[in-house]
Amino acid sequence: METERADAVVWRNRALMVFDRVSVPVAVCDVYGRVALANPAMAAECGTTPGRLRGRQVLELFRPQEATQVERIAEALRLRHRSRYQVSVCWRQSPGGTERYGELTADPVSDTVQETPALLVMLRVRGERPATRPEPARASAVEGRVLALLAGGATTARAARELGLSRDGVTYHLRRLSARWGAANRTELVARAYALGVLTPGVWPPEASPADPE
Repeated sequence: METERADAVVWRNRALMVFDRVSVPVAVCDVYGRVALANPAMAAECGTTPGRLRGRQVLELFRPQEATQVERIAEALRLRHRSRYQVSVCWRQSPGGTERYGELTADPVSDTVQETPALLVMLRVRGERPATRPEPARASAVEGRVLALLAGGATTARAARELGLSRDGVTYHLRRLSARWGAANRTELVARAYALGVLTPGVWPPEASPADPE
């Protein structure tokens, strides 16, 4: 018994050595997709080390392109089907880096049919797309003046009077800006205007920076 146990440890260590040296990105996950073990190639695709991947959800690291694929796999695993499953995914090796795309292949593995399987997950890289630069924040001259008045504490009525617009006209510009920048309220809208360089910092009363033509 002791000899068998020692032999098992030796073979386990050899298997882990091979696992680490395989150039293909590979991970072992539980049935819920949590990473239990990952090789350096898989960790490199996530811009980290194997130890830091442990416990992470594999489908958060690699974004599925089709939700229906994941739903079908989850149902098949629930029913203990033991097929090979493939998911089209995309990911970035680092924030702001190029986006890569490929397939995750998952094979259920266990010693017995009755046992809840683990998943041997392999990643196949198909290609990459260059990182796209975000478009610069855009605000027309009128929008800039509306924001400057708002930053100075003006009400909608006062901004309308000073700009020669109706109150509905001012509200229209503010709604467009909020939708463009994802601002939840006017305070956030002004904060984003400063952060994006639409309003000139360090100036009072507030002034709009040079704007795009309307």
